Amino acid sequence: MHLDNRISIDPYPAIEDRVVELTYNGILKESGADNCWIHYGFDGWKSPETKKMVKLPDGSFRTSISAEGSSEINYCFKDSAGHWDNNNGLDWRCDIEPAYM
Repeated sequence: MHLDNRISIDPYPAIEDRVVELTYNGILKESGADNCWIHYGFDGWKSPETKKMVKLPDGSFRTSISAEGSSEINYCFKDSAGHWDNNNGLDWRCDIEPAYM
């Protein structure tokens, strides 16, 4: 699902303890970033991590993360020049729904 023209998440909402695919097409990509990292945490930025994303042929970036929180994934992006895309200071978030047996 496209959240807007900058972010795509599959599945959306995320499912607890399952893998989520994120694709980034934001300003860092549009500015010609050679590399991009996702900085993410869960449930209000608990346990933050940074992970390098894979650059796709169209210039966008993709990665997979496990939805290890109970309510939301919080995230933003940075490039190799130290520029950040944090959604104008709001960061991004994706709801996490419980996994049903």
